[in-house]
Amino acid sequence: MSDSKFTTPVAQESLHSELSERSPISSLPEKILAIRNSLRPGQQQMADWQSGPLAISAVPGAGKSTGMAAAAAIAIARQYERSSSRRQLIVVTFTRSAAANIKAKIRKDLKKLSLPQTGFFVYTLHGLALNIASRHSDLSGLQLENVTLITPTQSHRFIRTAVEQWIVNNPDIYLRLLEGHQFDGEETERLRRQSVLRTEVLPELANTVIHEAKSSGISPQLLREWSKQTTDEYAILSIAAGLYEQYQNLMRSRDFIDYDDMILAALRVLENDSARRIEQNQVFAVFEDEAQDSSPLQTQLLEILAGDEGDEGDQGDEGDGGDGGDQGDEGDEGDQGDEGDNSSLLTPNSSLLTPNSSLLTPNSSLNLVRVGDPNQAINSTFTPADPIYFRQFCEECDRIERLATMDQAGRSTRIIIEAANFALKWINNQWLATTNNKQQTPDNGQVPFRLQTIRPVEAGDPQPNANPAPVGRGLELYRPRDIHHTVELLSQRVIKLFGEDPTQNSAAILVRENRQGRWLAEALTPVCKEHKIILYDVGERDRRSHVPQEILALLQFCDRPHSPDYLKAALEALVQRQLIPTQDLNILASLPEEFLYPGPLAAPQSETVQKAARLCRNLLRARLELPLYQLISFLALTLNYDQAELATADKLAERVNHQIAGNSSMGGMLSALSEIVSSERFEPVETEDSEERYTRRGQLTIITMHKAKGLDWDYVFLPFLHENLIPGRFWVPPQSQFLGDFTLSEVARAQIRATLHEESIIPDVSQAWEVAKNLKTSEEYRLLYVAMTRAKVLLWMSAEEKAPFTWSKPENLQQQAPCPVFPALERHFPICVVNSPTDISRN
Repeated sequence: MSDSKFTTPVAQESLHSELSERSPISSLPEKILAIRNSLRPGQQQMADWQSGPLAISAVPGAGKSTGMAAAAAIAIARQYERSSSRRQLIVVTFTRSAAANIKAKIRKDLKKLSLPQTGFFVYTLHGLALNIASRHSDLSGLQLENVTLITPTQSHRFIRTAVEQWIVNNPDIYLRLLEGHQFDGEETERLRRQSVLRTEVLPELANTVIHEAKSSGISPQLLREWSKQTTDEYAILSIAAGLYEQYQNLMRSRDFIDYDDMILAALRVLENDSARRIEQNQVFAVFEDEAQDSSPLQTQLLEILAGDEGDEGDQGDEGDGGDGGDQGDEGDEGDQGDEGDNSSLLTPNSSLLTPNSSLLTPNSSLNLVRVGDPNQAINSTFTPADPIYFRQFCEECDRIERLATMDQAGRSTRIIIEAANFALKWINNQWLATTNNKQQTPDNGQVPFRLQTIRPVEAGDPQPNANPAPVGRGLELYRPRDIHHTVELLSQRVIKLFGEDPTQNSAAILVRENRQGRWLAEALTPVCKEHKIILYDVGERDRRSHVPQEILALLQFCDRPHSPDYLKAALEALVQRQLIPTQDLNILASLPEEFLYPGPLAAPQSETVQKAARLCRNLLRARLELPLYQLISFLALTLNYDQAELATADKLAERVNHQIAGNSSMGGMLSALSEIVSSERFEPVETEDSEERYTRRGQLTIITMHKAKGLDWDYVFLPFLHENLIPGRFWVPPQSQFLGDFTLSEVARAQIRATLHEESIIPDVSQAWEVAKNLKTSEEYRLLYVAMTRAKVLLWMSAEEKAPFTWSKPENLQQQAPCPVFPALERHFPICVVNSPTDISRN
């Protein structure tokens, strides 16, 4: 990694010289007070921090980043006042865009204080870890120039290879999985189950457990020890440990690392007493944003770094307000590092994994400020993020009177705040009523939400236009006949809202699934074109980023059409692109030759199977008839790519053809493509700006609820609010039901977390499945809460009477029950129920 990635050190003498010239010390306290007085009460508590631990529980729209930036600038100013040391403030955020945003705000506040815009660094969590590990490569084992960083997914070749190696090494256990609950030995069913296990069940289990265990410092060996405490018929944790071990061996042998390896490498550095003192003595405090999304090891890293062992020892250079987060931000291209010996994974027996927060006292030397909202924890069911650790930190800080609450929010109009508060309380009450456990209190860990009410700001609040007046009723609740009626109603409302001066307002449609967004974009495009409204589908960029993987899947099939795995991967790509109907692909892939070229004695194929077979045969014909350099472009046309996707495919073809020049062969092309997909070094062609485009005025944005977190718009539309999606049904895919009425991956996740949470026993399969269902339901309700609180002046919600059972087939409409909270909102806010467009025509 080049030195330009790191910020330039500034000599301490020049800092104090600049400080004395620009800011007389006598005026600094008054300037600090001026910034403090411009903040809300909760923000002021953060600005008043001087040392020790502090937890800030903030509601949506409370101004977390503004408060943190002001508190950071004031903390830096106080550090200048009381000490000549070179210690600096570390600010940690979840994403690179958030890091850039808060860095700019801190610099702005330092300018108000007439101070140099230095003394701090802003990192992502992985950027911070990589920074520490790379400075002590002898301890971390991290050598940037030797290895490649990856983000393993269920379909990643390392995961698939680990699965195949585990099967070879454990034939008896694999046979037990094949048998499931009942098996008559029929050959076709055996082949189908093999396909399900090898391409779905085991890769999903491996992916889930690797992330969960590794992000907690749990080694395969310890996971295997835990499995001895379980009695389930499949020994799920034992299987998981074996898959995890194979994955670690592959990573080591191929010189690859993942993002968890960065955290582990940094923690290995901090296990060394001398290195830990060096790192701690460069830092006077750590501020963390979005703390509810931290994993166990990330939490430990920050708590260790924020500790103070009282030795001024070796001190580093004063930071210059740089963005250290560029090294290792999740999903970035080409970041590299060396994980070293994976056998040295930290375990809970390590002294570093004893949570410092459990030892908090009012005079604790832990100089850590953590800001978050447990009610916006929406990543814990598909990432290792676990909000329990931030909740525990809040509880410990509350015990020593170091918990502050930022409950005033100026983002939304009052009716939207009332709706969000009502939804939160109603969901908690329903949860308690359903579990029939009235002894619980609404703010404990057993309910979806921490009882935390959003309050409007007080008079004289510094935020311009805080709690703005509503547009129309502010909250509008619709019951369209079906999804087509929704498009009609939504179009009418958008046209009216954008009619007078579209450049003055922003709007977004928040969807639960990308497939809903794609369908809406197609349906709304003609209307938006007619009325000159800019329509921006955020999911389109995500689809372009999948171009290399889709092309690789089809080429691998063309190269080896009789491989069940390659055939299934190609069919999955065709289903994803909606070129063939959704169907049980395992049956088709189990007998490739019979599927592609059925003989006269074969059973007649259904129309959907015939369509898939014809398309696959066309791909094989193109492989024979087209020159190699034209294949990628042909496949892009076959996949029905749009203009931006075609441009991305052309870029991909140009790069691959350049790489295999002089050795033009299918094997060379597949090798080049596999490297691109595995190392994640390929960026799609952008025809528009990315994140800054999401909230641009004069634009209607279609975005998922997950991506909308942290953003806001004047008008927010929430269509398709149905019970089958929110909170959804925790179901077992039909193809894997031969294993039982649960999924191996979710059971393993629940068992691992129960052990990490120090529960007395590891839950059995049925208990773990119930825990997993509750976690999923809670998170879906929190996701709805996040979506509702994105709106400023209008929140538009709808629950259609008829909607698709699955959005892969939007044409198949059936009666759908609304999301349970929707009828409750209708009853509580009857004035907001819209029966026809004429009800709001005057608004």
